[in-house]
Amino acid sequence: MDISKFTNTSPGRLVAIPIPKGEHAFIPNSLDANWRLPESLIEPLLAAQQALGTLDGAGRHMPNVELLMRPLRHREAIKSSSLEGTYASPEELALYEMDPRDPKSERDPANAWREVFNYSEALVLGQTLLEEIPLSIRWVRELHMRLLRGVRGADKRPGEIRNTQVQIGSDARFVPPPPQELSACLGDFEIYLNTSSKVPGLVRCFLAHYQFEAIHPFHDGNGRVGRLLLALMFWNVMGLERPWLYISSYFDQYRDEYIDNLFNVSTKGDYESWLRFCLRGVSVVCEDSLSRMDSLIELRTEFCERITAASGNARQIALVDYLFETPVITVPQVAEIYEVTYPTARTDIDRFIELGILKKSPRERRPTIYLAREILNAAHG
Repeated sequence: MDISKFTNTSPGRLVAIPIPKGEHAFIPNSLDANWRLPESLIEPLLAAQQALGTLDGAGRHMPNVELLMRPLRHREAIKSSSLEGTYASPEELALYEMDPRDPKSERDPANAWREVFNYSEALVLGQTLLEEIPLSIRWVRELHMRLLRGVRGADKRPGEIRNTQVQIGSDARFVPPPPQELSACLGDFEIYLNTSSKVPGLVRCFLAHYQFEAIHPFHDGNGRVGRLLLALMFWNVMGLERPWLYISSYFDQYRDEYIDNLFNVSTKGDYESWLRFCLRGVSVVCEDSLSRMDSLIELRTEFCERITAASGNARQIALVDYLFETPVITVPQVAEIYEVTYPTARTDIDRFIELGILKKSPRERRPTIYLAREILNAAHG
């Protein structure tokens, strides 16, 4: 790590570590619950708060919240994983979710699909756990354990705080605290998460995200867990109806700026640029989510009109809503969900194919899987 980049305004201290010889690690100072927002950030903060309020208000009045929640959750999983070099398309994730399987080799694409699937599942787990326990290191460890279940990195002590030194980047651009410092760092971090503060909620969330990434408490998966923490802190701290503010798509789009801003907080205490970048992201992501919400609602209306014009029935209208929650389906599933015979379910699927709502998946499988690609495109395109 190039210690010459660390100035006297850095919010932490450098300590020498034994391996490699001559290397240093960075230990961040505890976050200040009374930190004062620079006046230059008031305007972007107000804009971000207004955008988030609009999204929360629109979401509260949706007749079916899952119409938006599941697509947003999947998109977050895909984009956050992409930041770590793990890729899966919306269609691949939907198909894997229906038919999960163990990877057969290191090159099996199911490795990536499972990692993205685990992220989506960890979001659900985190929300559920927050109904029972507060924001805490215990809670974060549960997320980490779920994230690494059965994937590459599963041998790196899922749910356990690291006991060795790690570095970020092959060139050790950033070296986080030595393992013996983690207990104190994480203890202070947990206190910050649960201490009342006059710092605006959105700002607190982004300060906490920086702090978590600087501490880097796990052997693997720190970036993804840090973004899980951020998404669920938005919901918890801001009192949102549902956790529908996900910002990884913005971080992924501006990856270099995201990484550089985090680094510049550590080296010179440039919180202002980091927060300006993040608050701008809230406004961008909220506007994008509202647009996707409108597209999904319009598409649902269009599907229902197609079915009605073709003399469809109430069960087929209900099937449309099911597809917006899970845009992959099989004939046996239709038969089971709506308690109808296989021939009746087959007729429903055929009707949806004729109307352009469903298409046969290219994946060879029995029973055959059918995809609602227009829904996937509206949610992720």
